[in-house]
Amino acid sequence: MAKKIAVLLDEMVNEQEFIYPYYRLKEAGFESVSVATEKRVYKGKFGVPFTPDMLIADVTPGEFEGVVVPGGYAPDFLRRSKAMLSLVGEMNDKGKLVAMICHAGWVGISAGIVKGRTLTSTSAIRDDMSNAGAIWVDQSVVVDGNLVTSRSPADLPDFMREVLRVLSVQK
Repeated sequence: MAKKIAVLLDEMVNEQEFIYPYYRLKEAGFESVSVATEKRVYKGKFGVPFTPDMLIADVTPGEFEGVVVPGGYAPDFLRRSKAMLSLVGEMNDKGKLVAMICHAGWVGISAGIVKGRTLTSTSAIRDDMSNAGAIWVDQSVVVDGNLVTSRSPADLPDFMREVLRVLSVQK
């Protein structure tokens, strides 16, 4: 049975940062599952419609080996869901993959997992990350244990290379 990875979904997600990891994980033999708060059609930043595979209310965190949080404006909505933050926090607490790109660092901040961690994000939230206690660096991808972060869609190849590497060494 393939390892399940949650790819979080909400309104105004960056389509590239959602689609690329979702299908790259499938290509690598994982079961990627889009997870949202409601069963409805979500529209990405550029209008692409997405319907979630699963609702957060139906998620058992133990069934997943990691979580990918795409950017865009979706993280601003995702961080308002206690259940989403709980999933991210539990993945982190168990040493499982937590991958965040672009504005997804907001979810990490709200889940309380960035303090003392070295990471990157879009420069637009650099101050938010630093104020939450993160050690922010400007690199295409940063790996700090189970945490993989990147800045933007341009970093997706580096991001997914490290996501897959971290998943390959996870117990």
